[in-house]
Amino acid sequence: MSEAIVAGHLCLDIIPQFVTDLGSDLAAYLAPGRLTEVGPATFSTGGAVSNAGINLHRLGIRTRLMGKIGDDLLGRAIMDIVSSYSPDLAQGMVVVPGEASSYTLVIDPPGVDRLFLHYPGTNHTFSVEDIRYDLLAEARLFHFGYPPLMTRMYADGGHELAEMCQRAKGTGVTTSLDLAMPDPAGPSGQADWQLILARTLPYVDLFLPSVEELLFMLRRDRFDQLTAQVGAANVLGALAVEEIVSLADEALAMGAKIVLLKMGIRGVYLRTATTLSELGRGAPTDLADWANRQLWAPCFRPDIVVSTVGTGDAAIAGFLAAVLRDTSPPLALNVAVATGACCVEVAGALGGVRNWEATLARIEAGWARLPLELESFSWVWDGGTAVWHGPADRAGS
Repeated sequence: MSEAIVAGHLCLDIIPQFVTDLGSDLAAYLAPGRLTEVGPATFSTGGAVSNAGINLHRLGIRTRLMGKIGDDLLGRAIMDIVSSYSPDLAQGMVVVPGEASSYTLVIDPPGVDRLFLHYPGTNHTFSVEDIRYDLLAEARLFHFGYPPLMTRMYADGGHELAEMCQRAKGTGVTTSLDLAMPDPAGPSGQADWQLILARTLPYVDLFLPSVEELLFMLRRDRFDQLTAQVGAANVLGALAVEEIVSLADEALAMGAKIVLLKMGIRGVYLRTATTLSELGRGAPTDLADWANRQLWAPCFRPDIVVSTVGTGDAAIAGFLAAVLRDTSPPLALNVAVATGACCVEVAGALGGVRNWEATLARIEAGWARLPLELESFSWVWDGGTAVWHGPADRAGS
């Protein structure tokens, strides 16, 4: 029996290794007609199903994946990679004859922000009926990821996404939702994400987007303004603390129970509802300890940054593993930033994350952190748990 079921977007990542630091001259290396020599390619499964699901497995959580692939060469490669971690992981996969599997060419050279060439394939046909609700009824946690990359999940005002979360919630499982950045110029960027989230979040226990994704969906004008001012890659750094806090509060008001915002080198921010109930079988035992919390954990300092691919999903895996292991909120945040930092030290989304014991050991060994100053915003640092307590945190110092 699986403790966690992870469904949603799944693809094959092809990641060429760049042998030189391109600085800021990536465009010249990708100029038409030029042959650029690179190193070996890393082949890895990508998307929320793989990145969060397999890393949950590596953290000791019994996990099953529910992705949708074609019966083509790429689909067989995806199944081979997934099965290499554990045959049990692939037992919930949907294989569709005649459809083409999804893939992503990941351009991730040192010194330059990564870019992706992505073909959605079978992810666009993933529907509410592709979920095995009978298996959800036996699990503790159901995590779904990347609906902006899955047409049927955001079409028609997100009707299928909301129905899927409602049906999942009806099985008694704890529900978890992650997002992805919509394509601003594509159909996903034109969808009414405020409406979609308003319909869906009442059935979501754990809501785990990046702060940029949530800004795009809830405050598109502000996202566009910051993008024009500082560039899309720098929106995170330009966001004020007050804006981050208010985005999480808005998600809570829309129905989510526990909101975790992923914020790259700025760490992770947790905001929870005043009262928590009906969180399903995967909920923490001490709900009072999780209610009305406002916490912020700074990032750990990685030994080396090789690739940032999959770091958000790795952080999600760490957080979900901690929730399922019934830890305190501060420890859950610290495990989230630890798995994210481990992920960037190895190419690909799956090579860097360690098992649960090794992750805790690295945290407890006094792993250095990146600087994060919140005292001027009336936050209080707790050296014992290594998190900041916000002004609204009921357990703050």
